[in-house]
Amino acid sequence: MRKEQRIKTTEEFSQVFKKGHSVANRQFVLYALPKEGQASLRLGLSVSKKVGNAVIRNQVKRYIREVFRLKEEILLGGNDYIVIARKPAATMDFFEVEKSLLHVLKKAHVLKKVK
Repeated sequence: MRKEQRIKTTEEFSQVFKKGHSVANRQFVLYALPKEGQASLRLGLSVSKKVGNAVIRNQVKRYIREVFRLKEEILLGGNDYIVIARKPAATMDFFEVEKSLLHVLKKAHVLKKVK
């Protein structure tokens, strides 16, 4: 993920929280907000101290970013996404994170239709 594809400011986060819709499973909460005139997707991450120490939190964030980077072509562009990690995410490996995030993305209906 390039830095231009990240949501960083409090105003941007609060706008997605207020106007977007949310979907969750045991490990992640996903907020999605369609944006007019935005070509690519943007991603914001929230991993609280309850998840683990700094090493664990950074690892979870790297896994989430990598899943979004790899699945970018099947995600709807022009959306803002915020992923909130819950405690069980700390014990997951990359493939479990990928499976769980794809489950949440399918529930949110933000994957492109495959023909």
